[in-house]
Amino acid sequence: MNEMNRAPEVGSGYPVGRLAKAFSTALTHHDPRVRSAAAERTEAWRRVVAGMADRTLAIGSRTPVAGMPAWVTPEVLHGGFATGRPAAGGPLRPQEQELAARFGLPADRRALYAHHLTEEGLAELTALLDGGGYELELPEQAALLAVAWLVRAGDTAAALRLLSVIEPFAAELCFTPRPAPGRRPLGGFVYRHTVEDVRGELEDREENPRVSAQQEALAVWNPFADRVLEHWLRTADGGGDVDAVRPDGWVAQGAGLLAEYERLAAEHTRCTKHRRPKENLAILLAALREAVEEGRVGARRRGLLRHAVRSMVRKRGLPGSDRHTALRAEQAAHAAAPSHRVLGRLLSARLAPLPQATGAPLAAELLGPTSAAEAGAFGVPADRPIPPKLRAITLRCLAAPLDDLVAAGLVPSAEVLAELVPALSAEAEAASAPDPALGRLVAANYRAFRNRRSLLLLNLERQVRVDELPWTQELLPHRAARKARGAAARSVLLEVGGAALAHFPGTIAPNPLVAEFSALSRAAGLGLPFTEELAADIFMGEFSPKFLRAAEIAALLLDGGLYARYYGIDYEQLFDHGGDAPARGSADVSPFSLLCRRRAGAAGSGVAAAGMVIEQQQILTTHNLAVLVHAGVGPGDGGWAGPARRAFAVAAGIVERLPRLSGPLGHVKNAAFAWRQAVFFLDRCSADERREVLSWMYEHAAGLPGHAWKRLSPVLKGLDAVLDGGDLDRDRPHDARRFLGWSDRGHWMLSDG
Repeated sequence: MNEMNRAPEVGSGYPVGRLAKAFSTALTHHDPRVRSAAAERTEAWRRVVAGMADRTLAIGSRTPVAGMPAWVTPEVLHGGFATGRPAAGGPLRPQEQELAARFGLPADRRALYAHHLTEEGLAELTALLDGGGYELELPEQAALLAVAWLVRAGDTAAALRLLSVIEPFAAELCFTPRPAPGRRPLGGFVYRHTVEDVRGELEDREENPRVSAQQEALAVWNPFADRVLEHWLRTADGGGDVDAVRPDGWVAQGAGLLAEYERLAAEHTRCTKHRRPKENLAILLAALREAVEEGRVGARRRGLLRHAVRSMVRKRGLPGSDRHTALRAEQAAHAAAPSHRVLGRLLSARLAPLPQATGAPLAAELLGPTSAAEAGAFGVPADRPIPPKLRAITLRCLAAPLDDLVAAGLVPSAEVLAELVPALSAEAEAASAPDPALGRLVAANYRAFRNRRSLLLLNLERQVRVDELPWTQELLPHRAARKARGAAARSVLLEVGGAALAHFPGTIAPNPLVAEFSALSRAAGLGLPFTEELAADIFMGEFSPKFLRAAEIAALLLDGGLYARYYGIDYEQLFDHGGDAPARGSADVSPFSLLCRRRAGAAGSGVAAAGMVIEQQQILTTHNLAVLVHAGVGPGDGGWAGPARRAFAVAAGIVERLPRLSGPLGHVKNAAFAWRQAVFFLDRCSADERREVLSWMYEHAAGLPGHAWKRLSPVLKGLDAVLDGGDLDRDRPHDARRFLGWSDRGHWMLSDG
């Protein structure tokens, strides 16, 4: 058997390493909250390691825990490792404790489950459905709400079927929804955090010790230092040297200043600069103490004193001068500025009247200067602007169309974009339900399902889908508005796909975003083959059939064009694939996988060789770009030249930073990916646009440091060679390169030669 088709297995090295790291943090971290969280992770990783050792955990399977069906949400740790426990298990949640106390029930889940199925319990669930006053932390909490809806709809048979599936887990899983203020539909608006979450962050603001120390220095120690300086300046002679004369009463006044210093030092402890012996104020005070206590200042101390006085006067001017007065006035205003802690509470009060369970469409309008009423209530100056950092925190609950959030800088990455999409997808799912109560339940179930963490999977297995949940299946016949759902899903797919291409053109689509693309495609009835990024360290040497279908879509779009010429692709080979991938467990390899291997030309096996094969798959499929374009996603008003430029800028930026980055090979891979995106976008451009963009690329690269130009110049020459129809393999100039990210022989981008 080819080594790349080795028997599927997941080693214990990664979980053992995570266990050791969590254990170390639990023992040594200074923050008790961090230690507590690390202790919980330690126990969870211990269960993973133990389960792998005694084979009670089948890591790599979509049902890794014996007796736990796929629909049960597993507890999953970083890397996709199941711990063996259900996420809906564990101690009773607050809503369960409250329910048991309210009805005098035993504090166990089976008793709560039985109560929900009583007439009183079903009535309470129905009231939640109608009012929308619930929140689902996990999809299991939708099950009994679905039962209540089915009973009211007269579909008793479906309700009984559903109960027969979930009843065996009644004692273990939390099926009780959490009462919460109902979410208002926001009509296509998205937000990063709820108003409640943002208020909590604003109210938990702690004083920054450095800022507090600075404000104390400005308000207390600088004015005091000025007075000590003025006191010494009274002893200056005609040449400006201090400690030359002693005016009447000077010593007594000096003693008063020393006593005042002791009092200030005891009361104001945040700033400690005045205690440093080499600081000017410390030098002035030490000389003053010597003058008061001993009647004279020693020669060495006098030299330090005079140097400090001259330095202070030269830097800020004489106390009372225009320059000195203006500086101290500015510093006093800064010192009087309200703290972030106070302003955070002020902003929280502004947000308090808004619905707390969602974002706020008007959040941006709540960021004006402080009002006169707030000045009295919070002890802050009126007309004080809100600091940028607090503005940024508050805007996290801004609800707006996706493009508006991106334009406002609130969606900084494709990963954050992926976090926002489930809210839009949930609204599309809800469009299939004619009954508003059912629509709310469908949307809440979808959002909760998207909280489910992905499992590490082998053998071409796929993640569990929301339509595999038994309550989703039983509700599906009642979601009759299929066309509305399809239209809504397609609209969201185009919106999100367009945002990804327009705003993150040089970034690989993260797998959660790909999962949303796939779900939207299915809901829209498109059945498009969106493909996930595969991990090279667990790649089994085979691709599922959808990868071939994605490559075939790319072939229809790109065959014979710039992209195909640059990467040396003969798309005709794809259409002679001889059928789908082999059956699971077969030692054979599909023709598509063999094609990727031949193109990779890896010398052996291992992670680098697997990465080279995966990269060739991404080249052939364009890693979802062609599928998005096939679905109707376009570049927006600016055409494809804009994304091409931006993707190249991402690649060039990574290359420029290579000498400063640790683990540079991974960054080379990211740069090659961004470059591949740029080539795809350039393929979509007209001939004139291509030449114009390539000229811009040369100019952009030439403006970077020499090492970046040295690396990028061969890449650009390789593109230049095929721009007008050339063949990079046949007609390649000696200094032209085809930029690939993976190599099993050492990457040329990291060579000093």
